Order: sequence, then C-alpha cells, then structure tokens
Amino acid sequence: MARGTQEGERTLLILPDELRRSRLISDDYRKLQETLHKDPLYGVASTHYAPVVAKVVNQYGVEELLDYGAGKGRLAQTLGAQRMVTHPLRIQHYDPAVPDWADAPEPCEMVACIDVLEHIEPELIGNVLDDLQRVTRSIGLFTVATTPAVKVLEDGRNAHLIVEPSEWWLPQIMGRWDLHTFQKTDDGFLVLVMAREIQH
Repeated sequence: MARGTQEGERTLLILPDELRRSRLISDDYRKLQETLHKDPLYGVASTHYAPVVAKVVNQYGVEELLDYGAGKGRLAQTLGAQRMVTHPLRIQHYDPAVPDWADAPEPCEMVACIDVLEHIEPELIGNVLDDLQRVTRSIGLFTVATTPAVKVLEDGRNAHLIVEPSEWWLPQIMGRWDLHTFQKTDDGFLVLVMAREIQH
C-alpha cells in the first residue's frame, strides 16, 4: 500500500517499485526502449548539452545532479572527461530502460532531463512530469524536441511519441515549476526551471 511522508514543505507519495514504474512507463514500451538502447547512436543527445548543464552547475555551485533518463550515462562521462565542472559534483543516474539505473531516484539539488520528455508515452506524461517535480529539489534543466525523430520504434511508431509545440509543453512545465529561462533550439527548446514549495 502506498504511504506518504513529508520532506520539508513537500509531501511525497511512496509507492512500491513495480507500481511506481508502471505509472511512468508501460512494460511493453520499456522493452522497446531497452532494445533501442542497444544502438550505440541512441541516447547520446546529452553530450551536446553538457556545456549548458556545466554552465548551470558552475553558476549555482550545484553539488549533486540527477540525470533523469540517463540513457548510456554520456552526460556524466562528458562532464568528467572534459573537466567542465569546477568543483566536486555527485551524479546520480535514472533510466527505467537501463536495469542498473531503474530504481526510483532520490530527490536531487539539480535535475537534467535531456531529450527524454518527447519519448514518454502520451498517457503517462503527467505522471512523469509529477515525478520530475518530486525529484527536483532546486534547479531543473530540461530539453524537449518538438519535431519527429529520425528513429522509428520496432512497432512502427516514431521514436518521439509526443510531437507538440512549446505552447503545448509550457503550461505543463509552468504548472509545476517557476520558469527561469526559455530558449528555442534547432529541434525544440530548453528550459531552466526552479522548484517551488508545494502548498498543503
């Protein structure tokens, strides 16, 4: 049975792992994603955004970072290999399609969610955004593609399950965080958001 707990001003809902996972990704889609992750060119967009992540980490003195939808962990690899961060940084990974990183992540000072949200099953996007809100203690840096992907899933669907303009995404983002920065990118947009206290 689910139970609640308090963390500062936040009320957290604690769910058994299996139930929590099913609220964020279906079993069938998780298996499709596991197959896609075997492609060495899939799940590597975070390397492109590593300098942006590093800039935010350095500017705000962030000491812990969660890579939400970490794929192959290339964000952490790039930040480390290129020594982009000027101080010690603890990095946590979460990805439901990577067994070693599939456990529920702990709330973190900063969350990077790079090239992930457009891949979420449309009927579960609200749950995933709620989970992102749960784990973002202070700062979030999210990128979203608003155009179809080149890749196609084994079942014939485009790899970007949600193809919507920023006008569709922004109300859902701004309903959960304070918007600090919005920037258009070649294939979508990025946002820098700040956590807000959850009112009881």
